[in-house]
Amino acid sequence: MKKGTTIFLKLAVIIIGLVIIALCIWVPSLAKEAAEMNPEYAYLRYPVLIGVYIPVIPFFTALYQAWMLLRYIEQKQAFSPWAVAALKRIKVCGIAIGSIYIAGMLFLISQNALHPGIALIGLLIVFASFVIAVFSAVLQELLASALQIKKENELTI
Repeated sequence: MKKGTTIFLKLAVIIIGLVIIALCIWVPSLAKEAAEMNPEYAYLRYPVLIGVYIPVIPFFTALYQAWMLLRYIEQKQAFSPWAVAALKRIKVCGIAIGSIYIAGMLFLISQNALHPGIALIGLLIVFASFVIAVFSAVLQELLASALQIKKENELTI
């Protein structure tokens, strides 16, 4: 992969991270407004904020692993056990994010507080995180197979 392509992808990772940090800064004021507008649901303000902030940890872990994958590609170590491990961590993070959002939506359903618009956004996040998890699992298996073939070729030569 050319150096310019990895620089573009690293820039995309940085921009995605900055957007999520900006959203994390903006969400508490939005929650305060929502609690003031709907006082019957004000007791859900902090549980929902916690439910929004917990998935940020695996999200940034996955972004860091994507950054590391790009470094491996730049260093011509894309076919290495480290790349397989990074893809495995991205897969686990995707599953964790989706699971946390499912648990949060189930909690809101139990409180009879899940708005259809919020449910749609939550389902979109769950779907996207599981798609990323499946895609990284496929890449992980593909890369592990390629490493195995590479190792066998080195032994025969």
